[in-house]
Amino acid sequence: MRFPLQPPIIRWRGCRVGGLKDFQERGQTATVMLNSLDIEGAPEKTRVVVAMSGGVDSSVTAALLRAEGYDVVGVTLQLYDHGAATHRKGACCAGQDIHDARAVAERIGIPHYVLDYESRFKEAVIDRFAASYLAGETPVPCVECNQSIKFRDLLDTARELGAKVLATGHYVASRALPDGGRALYRARDPDRDQSYFLFATTQAQLDLLRFPLGERTKAETRELARKFGLAVADKHDSQDICFVPTGRYTDVIERLRPGAVEPGEIVDLAGNVLGHHDGIIHFTVGQRRGLGVAAGHPLYVVRLEAGARRVVVGPREALRTSRMHLRDVNWLGQYSIDHALCAGWHEVFIKVRSTRPPHPAWLSRGANGVEVDLVIGEDGVSPGQACVFYDVPEGQARVLGGGIIQSAVATSDVMPMRARDARITTRATG
Repeated sequence: MRFPLQPPIIRWRGCRVGGLKDFQERGQTATVMLNSLDIEGAPEKTRVVVAMSGGVDSSVTAALLRAEGYDVVGVTLQLYDHGAATHRKGACCAGQDIHDARAVAERIGIPHYVLDYESRFKEAVIDRFAASYLAGETPVPCVECNQSIKFRDLLDTARELGAKVLATGHYVASRALPDGGRALYRARDPDRDQSYFLFATTQAQLDLLRFPLGERTKAETRELARKFGLAVADKHDSQDICFVPTGRYTDVIERLRPGAVEPGEIVDLAGNVLGHHDGIIHFTVGQRRGLGVAAGHPLYVVRLEAGARRVVVGPREALRTSRMHLRDVNWLGQYSIDHALCAGWHEVFIKVRSTRPPHPAWLSRGANGVEVDLVIGEDGVSPGQACVFYDVPEGQARVLGGGIIQSAVATSDVMPMRARDARITTRATG
């Protein structure tokens, strides 16, 4: 079957070496020619590995690059025992997805490989997910998967296959910087932006990654799929954690760690026992329904104390957080994070959940690492979540990095601390 679209005329663009100056070679001025992926070489001589999940986004990514004349190789990762999810609508990485990826590769005429990463995925993502929940956290497994599997192991595989870059179907933008590096930006389509899940991408990885859909909308992507004649053009997007096909993550944790889930108490902010529970993995910070206790006013899960197997509940205002302590911080801004914090603080805009808009905050260096002070506070902040930094609050903001929330400090506790700090500063400068 003939590929429906002919490769377009490639528009080459000359630029000075390093974006700064020409160089002399044997007495003549030479110009480096960069292709559409911002690397040197004709497309047909440039091998690109595309991570193909079987969905419409990665399929269109492969088709677009193939149409531009690149030497495209499709790779699909088998990450877990997908039997239970094979026929479940809305689940990603299922057996049908491998079939769909293979069919797309055949349609556009590229080689396709399925790699067994099941053991790596279990160790790096699933086991850590279970450990995090048992510790009273709310983990974001997609962050760990991108960092440890797709952007580390798969990048190594791409190099072994002779590829110059790895391309994915993520909705995030990557742009070249004047100094020769690259920066990460929010996608043009704010409803599809996936930058929150990619904050842990290192600068070295970013230099080798490309995201062709970052400047497109989902509607445009589906229309391209139809033009390319791809059967996945109207395929539903994945909505669940891929290794939780039933949508019940507690079942996965109990299967992985039998006997680790223990009962405990449900207490109010003063420590009064209101009831009992079957395990803290059944609760998340901010949860209101299904608490199993009755009160004269609405109660929310304020925090989880894993060591004591205690669920602490309180009124909605107790959910307000004004300070966070981070771990595993990754910096993608200019220079280093130490340089950014040389004045003692750095203004950023942060997201603690992928669906929330960025809010103003201050970064600083605390006794135990990087701290974030929120200007207006956030509700329902939980350890284990990602806190992602941006340079501006809207549009295609640059991703400056982020970290995992180690602990959160309630607004009611932060205000006295700020007053104390102000008094200390006044004495020191008075």
